[in-house]
Amino acid sequence: MNTIAAQEIKRKGISAVDEALKNGPVHVIKNNQPQYVVITEARYQELKEAEDEAFSERIRKSLADVKAGRVWRGTAEELIRKLELED
Repeated sequence: MNTIAAQEIKRKGISAVDEALKNGPVHVIKNNQPQYVVITEARYQELKEAEDEAFSERIRKSLADVKAGRVWRGTAEELIRKLELED
């Protein structure tokens, strides 16, 4: 894990983070515990794009389930009763 103490950031400023980022994401340690993770803007954008793609895929799969009839059309109470019967 690539770490840097919060105190070191206070002493050296952002240059300490810039240096640490050369080795990947930086875990900032405060009170002897990892408190924050610093990543580059490019990595942040990659993560956001992956999150958006995963969300879109979940929507596509849900729509496919609806089209295929793989959905519950009853009430929540009916579903609970049905699930309790399957135990």
